[in-house]
Order: sequence, then structure tokens, then C-alpha cells
Amino acid sequence: HQDNLLFLWSLIVSITGIGGLLGSSGSRYLTVKFGKRKCLLCNNLLMITAALIMGCSKIARSFEMILFGRFVYGISLCVPLHHQYLGEISPRKLRGFANSTASFFWSLGKAVGQIVGQRELLGSQSLWPILMASCAFPALFQLVTLPFFPETPSYLLMQKGDQEGCKKAIRQLWGEGCHQAEIEDIMKEKATMKNTKILSVLELLKEPSLRWQLYMLATVTATIQLCGITAV
Repeated sequence: HQDNLLFLWSLIVSITGIGGLLGSSGSRYLTVKFGKRKCLLCNNLLMITAALIMGCSKIARSFEMILFGRFVYGISLCVPLHHQYLGEISPRKLRGFANSTASFFWSLGKAVGQIVGQRELLGSQSLWPILMASCAFPALFQLVTLPFFPETPSYLLMQKGDQEGCKKAIRQLWGEGCHQAEIEDIMKEKATMKNTKILSVLELLKEPSLRWQLYMLATVTATIQLCGITAV
């Protein structure tokens, strides 16, 4: 029935957000325990798995595979990980630029996906499984290249207490030279974090001093979601 089809496709579109909520909720614990690089590698494996499930859905004649694949894909997104890793491995003078390029390529990827998703390209009746599986290619590229990158210096120093590993990572990322100022900045951040209480989600919602910031963020996020880009 047409109403059932509309409900199923609405669920398929929105379930990515549910998976993303679950993935983001556990990202802090996982990054503290395992580090951002290992979490990104696991994310890539999840994304490749999701791509294979969605890509094989037509052969298996199963819309449930699309639903499950989109859910797994949402878990693997965990957007803050990419920005955090990129920001922490960048030199201080390039950190803002690096984070802004991450947002730019995030938007560029969305635009490319919408373009190749047109019926004249990969959005045709015969090629749409390839379109749904195409997210595996950037994930596979990162899965192959990321092991050659070190863990972030701040994680090694702040979470592991590995000062030598931190210096080695800095030299690998930023080249030889005197990087004592950057190490001191990380040590200051570590000392600040010890004296700062980390709020839970419920405590954050109840904190009066952050009420207006939350209102503004919720308004901006809701406006973005209501602009129709998901439906397109």
C-alpha cells in the first residue's frame, strides 16, 4: 500500500540519524579508551559493512537490508571524530584552517552525492545499488592510509601519559624542530581538564548558564533539518 511505502522510505531516510545518535553518544567513552585513530579505523570498517549490505540489497530482494545498512552507516558517521582528529594532529597555527576544510569537504561530499544520484547518472533503476555502496570507497581509502598516521599527540600525553610517544607523533606530523611550546600547551590543557567537571547530557540540559547556547544550537540544527535537504 502507498501509505506503507511512504512510512518505510521515511524510516529508511531517518534511521541514519538514530544510528548517528547512538554512535555519537558512545564516542566520548570510546575515544578516551581507545584513541581517535583506532575509533576512526573501526568507523571505516562499519561504513564498508554498511555499504556492502546496502549494495547487495537488490540482489537479495530485501528492503530490510537497506534499513539495517543505513542504521549501521549512521553509527559509523560519528562526525565529531573526524574534526577532533584533524584538529589535534594539526599545528596550532593551522588548526582553524584544518577544521574549516573538514566542514567544506563534508558539504562537498553531500553535493557530489546528490549530483551522482540523479537518474541520468547512478540514480537509475539498474545502478542505484552502486550509488548506495559508493560510501565504501572513501572509507576503504582511509582504512588503508590511516594506519600510517600516528595517534594524536594530545591523546598520547593527556590520556596515556606517554610524553615520548607524544614527541614522536609531533615530529612525524610536523617535522623536526622545537615543539616544546605545543607540548606545554597540551600540559596546560591537561591541568585545566583536571579542574573542570565534565557534565552529563542531563546536567548540561539543567545548567542555567548554558541555557541560551542550547536554545540557539537547537534552533539552528532544527532549521537545517527543516530546509528540505534530507528529502531531496
